[in-house]
Amino acid sequence: MQDVGLRLVTPGALGTRGVTMQLGWFGTMAAALIAAPAIAATSPSAAAPVADTRVATTAPHAAAKARSTAASSPQAPAPVQHYVDLNSASRKELMTLPGIGTEEARRIIANRPYLTKTDLVAKQVLPVGPYLSLKHLVVAMPAKVSKGGR
Repeated sequence: MQDVGLRLVTPGALGTRGVTMQLGWFGTMAAALIAAPAIAATSPSAAAPVADTRVATTAPHAAAKARSTAASSPQAPAPVQHYVDLNSASRKELMTLPGIGTEEARRIIANRPYLTKTDLVAKQVLPVGPYLSLKHLVVAMPAKVSKGGR
């Protein structure tokens, strides 16, 4: 390992005096961390913030262009209006989900009931990839209990 020379300059009563020390990598890092608050306190940018003297001017057409660009930029997709219930959806409803074909819909129906939507992966009905693409579109509602008997 090579020693690193570090020159520490400290303000004194009669000006600045410097000390040169041979420090290893760890010592250099420690010295830098120790000196950082002192350097920041004497920095002119930290002592007195400089006011921004620039004047913001925009042409009328620039503001209109900014509005039109904001209106045409892609926004977040709209929230889902209708969730597909894994426990009660028909095969056709399941096939409207991304990545779900005839075979996947058949496996979803065959492995009912689901306590949570993560059961699709836990029961190995779907791989993780297709599950991630549809998890925000599905719910697993509990089966309805009849009021009459137990």
